Amino acid sequence: MKKITPDPPETSDTPDTSHLDELSKASHRVISKRLRNPNHADPICHVFTIVPNVDTETLLCHACETLASLNVLTTDLACQLEGSPRSLALSIQQLAVIGELLVNRALDNVDPPGCV
Repeated sequence: MKKITPDPPETSDTPDTSHLDELSKASHRVISKRLRNPNHADPICHVFTIVPNVDTETLLCHACETLASLNVLTTDLACQLEGSPRSLALSIQQLAVIGELLVNRALDNVDPPGCV
């Protein structure tokens, strides 16, 4: 019996990034237009919105949890990488940790520990 596929199957080492180039060009156009004219309103997107009148403590708590999740995700990613990509992932992880520390300090300022 003849084998149709090579062993191992041949794969292309260069991924197709043409869609990423198009997306990058589109975002660059939008950002450039906004930077050229600060009076031009940002495009409105209601997919990600925060309801008005949410108290500061709630916003900070959610921001802290989001940064903590980012910390875990980037740490897990860094464990799977080597070399320069690993250093990049660890840099992102460290920025997430710094952001989390800043938000936690802001939470302490809003509602100091020990004050009940």
